[in-house]
Amino acid sequence: MDGVLIPPLNFSMAAPGIYRSGYPNSMNHAFMKKLQLKTILYLCPEDYSEANTAWCRAHNVQIVQCGILPNKEPFQFIPEDVVADALRVLLDCRNHPILMHCNSGKHRSGVVIGTLRKMQGWSLTSIFDEYRRFAGSKVRILDQQFIELFRIESVTYDKEYAPRWLR
Repeated sequence: MDGVLIPPLNFSMAAPGIYRSGYPNSMNHAFMKKLQLKTILYLCPEDYSEANTAWCRAHNVQIVQCGILPNKEPFQFIPEDVVADALRVLLDCRNHPILMHCNSGKHRSGVVIGTLRKMQGWSLTSIFDEYRRFAGSKVRILDQQFIELFRIESVTYDKEYAPRWLR
């Protein structure tokens, strides 16, 4: 399998300089190297794997963690401020190219990308269509509700370093 590049589960380019995926493993490292990443934005509260941490250290990739607990009935909800923090990291071109990921690349990643799309002015129909394509049969209504009610004005970021596609 030498020379074969294997992207992480649910890998996709979300915007120029921003990629999303599920949790990468050592089989994905050669692919990730080709992306010339500056940053990995990890959306889970658990410690990052030693293999990925070592790879990041070896390739001068900074790891930023915004530990988001998933939306789950009946009493667990994503805090808006943590999503705003994740967006602040994504919207700083000094962090690009950046790979944002959670465990499967479906729910937490879908919520952050959904709120990013809202900031880009996408319609809710288009945002939810993209969310459902990644979530498959595991769609969470609470995630879609979070995206719909998310206040984009709660996201403060340095406009000097914002991506051109957001301006």
